[in-house]
Amino acid sequence: MNSFDSLGLAEPLRLALARAGYTAPTPIQLQAIPPALQGRDLCGIAQTGTGKTAAFALPILDRLAREPAHRRKLSTRVLVLSPTRELATQIADSFRTYGTGLKLRIETVFGGVPLNRQVRMLEGGVDILVATPGRLLDLVDRRALMLDHVGILVLDEADQMLDLGFIHALRKLHALLPRRRQSLFFSATMPPAIRDLASRFLQDPVEVAVTPQATTAERVRQRVIFVNQAEKQALLTLTLADPAMERSLVFTRTKHGADRVVRHLQAAGIDCAAIHGNKSQPQRERALEAFRDGRIRVLVATDIAARGIDIDDVSHVVNFELPNVPEQYVHRIGRTARAGREGDAISFCAPDERAYLRDIERLTRIGLEVEPLPQDFLKAAARLPKPVPVPASQDAREGSPRHGRHGPGGSGGPAKRQGPPRAAGPADRPAGAPGRRRFGGKGRSRPQGGNNATRALV
Repeated sequence: MNSFDSLGLAEPLRLALARAGYTAPTPIQLQAIPPALQGRDLCGIAQTGTGKTAAFALPILDRLAREPAHRRKLSTRVLVLSPTRELATQIADSFRTYGTGLKLRIETVFGGVPLNRQVRMLEGGVDILVATPGRLLDLVDRRALMLDHVGILVLDEADQMLDLGFIHALRKLHALLPRRRQSLFFSATMPPAIRDLASRFLQDPVEVAVTPQATTAERVRQRVIFVNQAEKQALLTLTLADPAMERSLVFTRTKHGADRVVRHLQAAGIDCAAIHGNKSQPQRERALEAFRDGRIRVLVATDIAARGIDIDDVSHVVNFELPNVPEQYVHRIGRTARAGREGDAISFCAPDERAYLRDIERLTRIGLEVEPLPQDFLKAAARLPKPVPVPASQDAREGSPRHGRHGPGGSGGPAKRQGPPRAAGPADRPAGAPGRRRFGGKGRSRPQGGNNATRALV
């Protein structure tokens, strides 16, 4: 079974896949699609980039193609829950690509856009709804959406759902869903908390998993530069000035940190943009589009906002700040070396981040290649232009959309305190960090992944 034709999908899906140039399923697709086509509940362990979106989208579209039904007002037949806006948009786009010709109504709801517009959108009902949990509950509370006709439920990136504090929203949604339904559950890791959540949503599930994506790490050159915290910005500016840094994704731990990095880079004439939870949805979409089409070659992101960024030709990942959860490092560097390409990951390590580096090397079982500071670094750094100072009040407001009850941008996350820049606290922790842990803590599950030499569906 090495082609989509052998999976028995409905004819419109096979034609859509052929037109898009997809021929060979990835490992997670080969394992997940057959039981899902049979109507079984499924628990899949796979990280972003393994093709898991198609692993649930194709059997769902197959069922809708074979069992057409009239849309019910204020209702949806399929509900897909996503932790972030970007991932929700990507999932919906994948459904539209694979479902070309099925005449289905596929919509997304998330924070950062007016609620009333989404209320009107749902009045006539939809076939497939992709949503973040917080905004979904807003709509349910306003009686703009009923969940009693959901026939298929998907929870994607379940570990990120928990990291972002969605557990209470998920429990509430579980009580509102019909007991007779098919549920498909996907997570990059499966610690006890995720397994407990899966047991709530799934009945006699088939469990599928793909092996760790070791080949991705092998295609990524992983380097570390030891530098004082105060000199990181100058090092980043000088590093990104190299034309070899064709398309670079820079990670910071906090939203305000991302904005400060962008201001310094722009002062040095480097076109870039930031993407994080304080940016409105249109701002995030414009930044992603500019990065994707090459109008800017640097995108600065927090871990949470980077979920759902699916761009094949990222040449470099730069860890401006090391994550305090080593699994997040694996997610970060996985943004390069996609679709069989080579990649480069550069990490800046300050003295107070050495323990984070040790945890990363212990998890990946790879010693990062140590690279010295550039020649005459301090002289070159002294010549760099300084950005125009920004008042603290404006820095706090920068890019902030209107806040709903579920937090900045209404994206469904817990509310976060707004204000001037401050030391990193719980609200600033990266995805995958529910709280500060002791170094060498136990109970961490390693990310899972998969690999396919042929063109892979997302």
